[in-house]
Amino acid sequence: MASFPLLAALFFIAVSCLLSFRRRRNLPPGPFPLPIIGNMLQLGAKPHQTFAKLSNKYGPLMSIHLGSLYTVIVSSPEMAKEILHKHGQVFSGRTIAQAVHACDHDKISMGFLPVGGEWRDMRKICKEQMFSHQSMEASQGLRKQKLQQLLDFARRCSEEGRAVDIREAAFITTLNLMSATLFSMQATEFDSKVTLEFKEIIEGVATIVGVPNFADYFPVLKPFDPQGVKRRADAYFGKLLTKIEGYLDERIQFRKANPNAPKKDDFLETLVDIIQADDYNLKTDHLTHLMLDLFVGGSETNTTSIEWIMSELVMNPDKMEKLKAELKSVAGDEKIMDESQMANLPYLQAVIKEVMRIHPPGPLLLPRKAESDQMVNGYMIPKGTQVLINAWAIGRDPSIWKNPDSFEPERFLNEKIDFKGQDYELLPFGAGRRVCPGMPLANRILHMTAATLVHNFDWKLEDDSSAEADHAGELFGLAVRRAVPLRIIPVVKP
Repeated sequence: MASFPLLAALFFIAVSCLLSFRRRRNLPPGPFPLPIIGNMLQLGAKPHQTFAKLSNKYGPLMSIHLGSLYTVIVSSPEMAKEILHKHGQVFSGRTIAQAVHACDHDKISMGFLPVGGEWRDMRKICKEQMFSHQSMEASQGLRKQKLQQLLDFARRCSEEGRAVDIREAAFITTLNLMSATLFSMQATEFDSKVTLEFKEIIEGVATIVGVPNFADYFPVLKPFDPQGVKRRADAYFGKLLTKIEGYLDERIQFRKANPNAPKKDDFLETLVDIIQADDYNLKTDHLTHLMLDLFVGGSETNTTSIEWIMSELVMNPDKMEKLKAELKSVAGDEKIMDESQMANLPYLQAVIKEVMRIHPPGPLLLPRKAESDQMVNGYMIPKGTQVLINAWAIGRDPSIWKNPDSFEPERFLNEKIDFKGQDYELLPFGAGRRVCPGMPLANRILHMTAATLVHNFDWKLEDDSSAEADHAGELFGLAVRRAVPLRIIPVVKP
């Protein structure tokens, strides 16, 4: 018992030192951290919601301790603009999770490289070649074929009276849409186990990157990899990179054997051109890891968003009917419309924006890191600080949005707000120099997949006994998905 007063004294000394440190450095306010573990016990299963509640008390620039990782949470458009635009250079770094070290991905990936020559070259390739308007137009025929497969699958389900697991269907469709655009190939099929391995690899990479890992919060544990995160990440990343490298090598060999063959309208053809022209100071590894980023990031976020789009529409049948009417007026009896028709569908655009507001796929975006000390809004953010932008909190802020928890696409019909990184009230893809490079492709996938599903069928819940509770449930990870998968029955319209 004699040791208790000593422990108590040490605890209060630690508290006093921490408070003094906070005052001396003028750090952003936040909840008081416990020794060693910091504020980790406060996070719960839905940290984006926890941070939103805490920011109501401590303000839009709030600090917490995740183990030894000092973190600042940004929860307002004004503070987001300060971080991402005004001080974009300072906050251009990345906090890198241990899983991302798999296969040296952190040293090669555009998503995690520091802003420098290699990063700029990869960014230029994405903007001017892979995701240019010309490239998107050239590859839309490939995507249309994959949407036809989704339509055929939903029609079979309708004929058999069985429900479509929207997450599963969206995952397969997204994989195929991206595979068609990237490689001119089909990744997987509906009602087939032939390519189950490929699907499991993609899911494995997406899952392992989103797993809470103690080694990220307590660096002393990293050499021991106590949860096996790094070991499993190496396996999943390695398998996917092997596949991508195989596709690239096969195309290079085909080009050599058939120099006069017409080129395909996919990204792989662009990469072969880049490799052969040698115009960039990049290695082949940079390009294969770029493809991995696009494939995994795009498939997980697009899948999640498509499920939320259909979930919101099924739960709001008046909005569903309004969207159906608009699609009918533009597409008529055409089953799958051209991507160029998106501009004539303002209500569809409003639906997608509203889902992005309520359900940003990555609610905290990818973490930033301060590259140097920086004053923001009168507070010091020290070098090395992790910075998280709470896009979920910004999208639900009642001071910005009327009835923020209600699904009201109409709010965007007379507003010019968009999610392309210029309006800090709506940041599902981020903003500034680190804005998501795959946004042009994601934009087309979300609009066209939703249009295909809504235009061709009526939809009803397989089981509506717990519909409200199921719709409200969230599962936090790399993307925040519905906790209960959405299962709905397609009905062919008379």
